[in-house]
Amino acid sequence: MTVTAQPAVSADRESALLASVPTGLLINGEWRDAISGKTFDVEDPATGKVLLSIADAGAEDGAAALDAAAAAQESWAKVPPRERGEILRRAFDLVTERAEDFALLMTMEMGKPLAEARGEVTYGAEFLRWFSEEAVRAFGRYSVSPDGKSRLLVTKKPVGPCLLITPWNFPLAMATRKIAPAVAAGCTMVLKSANLTPLTSQLFAAVMMEAGLPAGVLNVIPTSTAGATTGPLIKDSRLRKLSFTGSTEVGRRLLSDASETVLRTSMELGGNAPFLVFEDADLDAAVAGAMLAKLRNMGEACTAANRFIVHESVAAEFAEKFAAKMKDMTTARGTEPESKVGPLIDAKSRDKVHELVSDAVASGAKAVLGGGPVDGPGYFYQPTILSGVTEGTRILSEEIFGPVAPIITFSTEDDAVRLANNTEYGLVAYVFTKDLNRGIRMGEKLETGMLGLNAGVISNAAAPFGGVKQSGLGREGGLEGIEEYLYTQYIGIADPYAG
Repeated sequence: MTVTAQPAVSADRESALLASVPTGLLINGEWRDAISGKTFDVEDPATGKVLLSIADAGAEDGAAALDAAAAAQESWAKVPPRERGEILRRAFDLVTERAEDFALLMTMEMGKPLAEARGEVTYGAEFLRWFSEEAVRAFGRYSVSPDGKSRLLVTKKPVGPCLLITPWNFPLAMATRKIAPAVAAGCTMVLKSANLTPLTSQLFAAVMMEAGLPAGVLNVIPTSTAGATTGPLIKDSRLRKLSFTGSTEVGRRLLSDASETVLRTSMELGGNAPFLVFEDADLDAAVAGAMLAKLRNMGEACTAANRFIVHESVAAEFAEKFAAKMKDMTTARGTEPESKVGPLIDAKSRDKVHELVSDAVASGAKAVLGGGPVDGPGYFYQPTILSGVTEGTRILSEEIFGPVAPIITFSTEDDAVRLANNTEYGLVAYVFTKDLNRGIRMGEKLETGMLGLNAGVISNAAAPFGGVKQSGLGREGGLEGIEEYLYTQYIGIADPYAG
């Protein structure tokens, strides 16, 4: 597997796109430099070369962003839901019109192949369309009390200014999945995008302004010093909501910080998804599902299949079929026509993946395919399948975040459930079986917030995304998504027939 050098997208096209990306902080509707004047570089993980330098927010910039959000909150909450929805719908149309720009920008700063980036544009834009429709459906209720002596009025109100912290692996979708419901609910926002992939958020913020979002409603503060910049915001009583997507380790620290002001939080944290293949499964369908669940986004997804738990009677055949498909996955810069697997996000991530593979091999696993980094520029890692992985190996307990599939076998259904649940995480699981009753049992027994039954990809804007255990709190998307940005107020009304 080699990294090719000839670009499928011209250098002029890339340069023109980068020139259109705002490089400042967005505060109260204006793009401005950081108060310190500092900037930080954004690299192409396929080459290690600098794409752009953008403003590096500090604590003072964060405070200015929250000032703007707090000042805009009252007037924004009064904007009719239909108007908020129409802004989101215009944003959906604008993102769709500029789909190629967003796809190429994500490929450049994050590394995923263009085909996958286009898929993310479709997925990410759908949150804008979905919540444009949900904006007018934040219903309350009116009822008579059980004793008939009063009336009960229940309303939904925006929680207020929100701090949104997004990860680097889905630069557009993770922004739209948080911003869209906040806009729909009537909340103002401070967005802290990932410093590894901030460019897509910069372009998206510009699109939101073009769609008619008022100044101060969305403020964007990319920074290389996340803790120093956002820490004071979390302790500020004007902030009413924190939504974070990232590692469980960082999530724990943020929850601790948020406890000081009893700040409302949503946490979409780490995963360790089991992929269960039973003896009656359609193996071709299971392999197709495995390719999606493992190699989408180079495995750099909290929903990525992390452990392949395969019945001992079909494990060898599954591994053979899986390897036959995976060996055709060419590693190359995402702009190349032949690219199927792009680079990992940085050298640290690639080294961590190789460390886990090396530990598994040292513990007795066999590399059926791949097993090491790709020589040359960028942070590429070979698509890898490991067989003979044993319990207790680090690769089964830690999130891999790379194109590596460890296979462990089981003999009974109870054994499969035990192996699947043997983790602190509980985001998603995948089950392949032709037995519907077994599929239902898995839904009841597996400790996860989501389950893919004979499916390798299940994320959908219309469905609630989130996990249990240390995979997080709250849900994004679906009917539940807007509720994260609303609070319930009850008004007791005296009996209108009394006296």
